[in-house]
Amino acid sequence: MESVLSKYENQITIFTDYLEEYPDTDELVWILGKQHLLKTEKSKLLSDISARLWFTYRRKFSPIGGTGPSSDAGWGCMLRCGQMMLAQALICRHLGRDWSWEKQKEQPKEYQRILQCFLDRKDCCYSIHQMAQMGVGEGKSIGEWFGPNTVAQVLKKLALFDEWNSLAVYVSMDNTVVIEDIKKMCRVLPLSADTAGDRPPDSLIASNQSKGISAHCPAWKPLLLIVPLRLGINQINPVYVDAFKECFKMPQSLGALGGKPNNAYYFIGFLGDELIFLDPHTTQTFVDTEENGTVNDQTFHCLQSPQRMNILNLDPSVALGFFCKEEKDFDNWCSLVQKEILKENLRMFELVQKHPSHWPPFVPPAKPEVTTTGAEFIDSTEQLEEFDLEEDFEILSV
Repeated sequence: MESVLSKYENQITIFTDYLEEYPDTDELVWILGKQHLLKTEKSKLLSDISARLWFTYRRKFSPIGGTGPSSDAGWGCMLRCGQMMLAQALICRHLGRDWSWEKQKEQPKEYQRILQCFLDRKDCCYSIHQMAQMGVGEGKSIGEWFGPNTVAQVLKKLALFDEWNSLAVYVSMDNTVVIEDIKKMCRVLPLSADTAGDRPPDSLIASNQSKGISAHCPAWKPLLLIVPLRLGINQINPVYVDAFKECFKMPQSLGALGGKPNNAYYFIGFLGDELIFLDPHTTQTFVDTEENGTVNDQTFHCLQSPQRMNILNLDPSVALGFFCKEEKDFDNWCSLVQKEILKENLRMFELVQKHPSHWPPFVPPAKPEVTTTGAEFIDSTEQLEEFDLEEDFEILSV
């Protein structure tokens, strides 16, 4: 029986007319900041959804920590959703939001490098191994289910070891985004003022020089902004629905992490009052790099019918994601939040200019002073203690 199941495990059925199940309507479909008219742009919508990197449960990878699980089926769905949100940020960073994927078409080298960041191996910076072990520092045992805020905290810490992508990851506290803190974190020092410890990564320097940016002007470190929220007690409060949907319209949108208790999805858009999501609950066999150094990417793109759920069925514990490649993108995002989110009487979250005086001082996160790489670093639970533990935000209903 097992051989029969494994035979069909990786077989992804392509529904060429899979959008026919959608209603015949003049309403717009919004996918990560882009709109599609359902009546006339079904093929564009299909292409846009299938271009997102899709991470699912996998099996037969090397045991986590050497003796741990070799599959994340049943417990890794929120980790996979976190991978999908981060992967979308990296695609926007290196390839742009308009990049599209075609089956069996040669892709840019940056695409292959992004994909390799997420392979199920100990030495890949955002692998299931890295995320599960970094979760130990957040009070989560390996194999234990994560909530949206825990995944956000794990990604923030893992990004410190990722010099190629050079992301600044900001996770908001107490439903509040602080503009001053983000700009302090994302503005890197001009080269003339560098010390050895403050010098930006060479990749960021080269990128700025190629764009003609002066060495005397602050450069902007690309921002991954994650906003964990609780939008109700046991179910989402309807007063938040319109503001939540507005976030998917923003050009900076990376969607949202959430779902139902112990059942996570990556939400990428909406149609009316229905959310569109990618579902990680499919178990596929571990895929590794091939002899030529590339990855067979056929199982990393969802060609099945995109699933939908009514927004009011969403668990109230969620995390919104946004990507701001340049400072002007962040300034634009702030303007959109002021216009569309802060107009509500009961606000989904707050955006403030200055760091609240009653909060501890903001210190941009820095890579811990260790002599190993991130992959080796997180094998030591003693060194995990060097990270400050964050209070777990989510209270998931049962």
